[in-house]
Amino acid sequence: MPLTELQAKNAKPRERAYKLADGEGLFLLVQPKGAKLWRMKYRYGGKEKLLSFGAYPDVGIAAAREKRTAAKGLLVERKDPMKNKLEMSPENAETFRSVAERWHDNRASALDPAHAARVWSRLERDVFPVLGNKLMHEIAPPDVLEMVRKIEARGALDISRRAKQGVGQVFQFAIACGLASADPTANLRGALKPRRRVKHMSRVPLRELPALVDKVLAYQEEGERRSTITRDAVLFALLTWVRTKELRFAVKSEFEDLDGKGPVWRIPPERMKMGREHLVPLSVQAAEIAKRMIRASTGDYLFPGSTPEKPLSENTMIYALYRLGYHSRQTVHGFRGLASTWANEQLVEFGKPPVWVRKYHEDWVEMQLAHSDENEVRGAYNSAEYIVPRRRMMQDWADFVLTGKVIDIKRARKRAA
Repeated sequence: MPLTELQAKNAKPRERAYKLADGEGLFLLVQPKGAKLWRMKYRYGGKEKLLSFGAYPDVGIAAAREKRTAAKGLLVERKDPMKNKLEMSPENAETFRSVAERWHDNRASALDPAHAARVWSRLERDVFPVLGNKLMHEIAPPDVLEMVRKIEARGALDISRRAKQGVGQVFQFAIACGLASADPTANLRGALKPRRRVKHMSRVPLRELPALVDKVLAYQEEGERRSTITRDAVLFALLTWVRTKELRFAVKSEFEDLDGKGPVWRIPPERMKMGREHLVPLSVQAAEIAKRMIRASTGDYLFPGSTPEKPLSENTMIYALYRLGYHSRQTVHGFRGLASTWANEQLVEFGKPPVWVRKYHEDWVEMQLAHSDENEVRGAYNSAEYIVPRRRMMQDWADFVLTGKVIDIKRARKRAA
């Protein structure tokens, strides 16, 4: 007896999966977790096979029966329905790849071209081989998980998460366009392999920062000139939150408006980990260091090495920290972690009744650290984004580093005048 709509709707999950037969090989598979999946059993080439027609109620009884009829028609033509699924669907049926192309075209103009190319390359490499030719309504959570598992198998856990995120965004686009009714990635979080614990660069507690800064300011090595360059380089790294490579190869021409109200360091894309230009707003103290080094250096590099034509050695700053007694306790890269901790812990009282809120938005902190933006919902990267609040934040940080407290620079300038 054919399955009725009421039977399909009221079917409840049991401890084990079970079938509700509709006839001619078609049945509804009710899973223990409640999913109801259309399946069709058939034989081809002497082997028993199983077709998937999607999930109920996204695919209703009438639609499932139409697919069964189309599959049987293919069998009459001696075609395997599993290898000829597109012939079983309406002319306007959408595959995952066709919807992904529309999704990508819709958003490409708002993305950095290099980033857009990376997103599409990831889909072609990891997602399309598994999901590309499947019809949207046929894709279920296990299908997406199969794709994720293939990526996880090669140890690329971050890429597996980004691939899952991309699939979810395609489905959100499809839902908005009426091409899908559910996102199969929505409940997969707990099924993904956990990321490995990140080993953070060594850094001292914030309470020990004043003592560290005092030692840096008093740093001496053989030759006063070398001492000054090393000392200023370490302090500049602490004040600007940049990576060692970004600082070592800094050249004078990258610094703008050092005597004005908006001093800035413009780092070119080829030296950035994220491959995009990065603007670093400079505090008054950082700008003073830059001006001092520009006046003193006869070459192009802001912090020259053994000769003006060479950049600062890769180990100069870290060895200086070793000499100051911070071996295994503080790295130059660890300054970034110190600054991030400080920024994320700053709270201010706001509103009535008063509540405590973050003083610096997390986006300002992430932008200042030049973290690669892998949240692909965000639009095109703008190197000058949040430049005004980031400038205030960096000035507060410089005041904290060098005085242990935050100074209102505007008021200080007024008093000085």
